[in-house]
Amino acid sequence: MTFRKSSFALLFTGSAILLGALAAAAIARTTEPQDKWISMFNGKNLDGWTPKVVGSEYGVDDKNIFTVKDGVIHVSYDGYDKFEGQFGHLFYKAPYSHYKMRLEYRFYGDQLEGGPGWAFRNSGIMVHGQNPKTMTLDQSFPVSIEVQLLGGGGSGKRTTGNLCTPGTHVVMDGELKKQHCFNSTSDTFHGDGWVKAEIEVRGNEIIRHFIDGKEVLVYTNPQLDDGDADAKPLIKDGQLMLSGGSISLQAESHGCEFRNIEILPLK
Repeated sequence: MTFRKSSFALLFTGSAILLGALAAAAIARTTEPQDKWISMFNGKNLDGWTPKVVGSEYGVDDKNIFTVKDGVIHVSYDGYDKFEGQFGHLFYKAPYSHYKMRLEYRFYGDQLEGGPGWAFRNSGIMVHGQNPKTMTLDQSFPVSIEVQLLGGGGSGKRTTGNLCTPGTHVVMDGELKKQHCFNSTSDTFHGDGWVKAEIEVRGNEIIRHFIDGKEVLVYTNPQLDDGDADAKPLIKDGQLMLSGGSISLQAESHGCEFRNIEILPLK
């Protein structure tokens, strides 16, 4: 009888330890990060990034619109006397399809003389973009989905994390939208402070914009605009849907900076 009690106690204790270990392992599996954020910018130089400036070949930025200064990607038009359409894009080394991307941005200083009014404190993150090597010499913007980044002018409302569609369309609320830009529901950010922007991109399914952690815009089914001159050469076998592409940062005549640029690939 004593032997049976001891055996039962040992069995119970061993089972409890085993269950505890299994539970701990399950908790560890659910709390451990499944993927890791990858830094896209080393804070020292533009390794992994290549410029494309209107009027110049891919890889040529002879007046240094894009440089690294004090650990940030620095966008400046100090090398130009006047803006004459020199839009620029800084392309990341690899295309992506399913991912999250986050960064901080800010505007500073004055807009270059001659810059269009709409480009005041205006930049962007271009996703699902065309291969930059396929852009024409004088093409202003890559065919892409633009997460538009704007700064306020000191008063009034001017949202950021908006959407613009150079050579593309999207679906919102089940309807194909063909207008060029769409405002988000974000706050307005006046001054030169840093703003956090994040994007969730899931192929051709859904794209979400976040500003300072708040979802401000969502849409689905990014696709090529078959009536756009820049997009037409990219259409193969009638396929319009976009499920991935290049990522680039924009220069549109106003100084801005980017830092803490990271990407999280998604399955």
